[in-house]
Amino acid sequence: MNSQPHPPTLSFGYGTNGLTDLRLDDALALLADLGYDGVGLTLDHMHLDPLAPDLAARTRRLARRLDDLGLTVTVETGARYVLDPRRKHGPTLLDPDPDDRARRADLLIRAVRVAADLGAHAVHCFSGVTPPGTDEDTAWKRLPDALAPALDAATAAGIPLAIEPEPGHFLATLADFHRLREALDSPAALGLTLDIGHCQCLEPLPPADCVRAAGPWLRHVQIEDMRRGVHEHLPLGDGEIDFPPVLEALAAVDYRALTVVELPRHSHAGPHFAERSLSFLHRSLPHRTTGRTAPPGSTS
Repeated sequence: MNSQPHPPTLSFGYGTNGLTDLRLDDALALLADLGYDGVGLTLDHMHLDPLAPDLAARTRRLARRLDDLGLTVTVETGARYVLDPRRKHGPTLLDPDPDDRARRADLLIRAVRVAADLGAHAVHCFSGVTPPGTDEDTAWKRLPDALAPALDAATAAGIPLAIEPEPGHFLATLADFHRLREALDSPAALGLTLDIGHCQCLEPLPPADCVRAAGPWLRHVQIEDMRRGVHEHLPLGDGEIDFPPVLEALAAVDYRALTVVELPRHSHAGPHFAERSLSFLHRSLPHRTTGRTAPPGSTS
């Protein structure tokens, strides 16, 4: 009798940008206790500050802690004010000042080094919004040029650099990602961060179809609920997304890295939403496609 093949495994994480009221060690212990497979680690002042002294030593200590807890990691660079205390997500890869663009590229290079030391799946990044007075042609020239040093570092480290289409940013859609990829001659180090909520918000295809279309380039996934046309990250089940087909699609494209819950505006109740989110994801699985044992009270 032929044995049935094992289904692909999905691994779930929770973003530290949704746990900013917790010390990093407490956040990691919470996620491990809840049964998460990993963590989306946002480099920021309250957790792992990429600009503070002794980054390499702090990263080594974190690597040991992650190993002790059995957590994998993706490094995220979406901190709001880590580079500039007055400009949200500034400076960007599109800023008129080349020195400002270089500051963002340097942060990405630091993130690649952290990711290499942690054995991370990928480094997440984004384009930023189009600066006032910048035309589209200029922006399309700046973005590939500014991203190139970080791509070189990612190539050398063997860590994918996964750029995220973000509503309101210059690089906003999957079509924009493909235009960037082609402008850079499709480097192997350039991958895609797919945010499932963003697909619901503005992509022409349903989220599950977006996953299937993005499969070859998929290096990082963020997940939350959302409504069509409204860029607001909602707890799972509070929006319009049908999640079982999304998870089935992730398994079908053999996505093996982390699927990270992204609720940065819910840190005030982070532990509650971390527990609720994992239970929801386990209940939404079409069959057993999760890495860890489902927590008590959930079904899979």
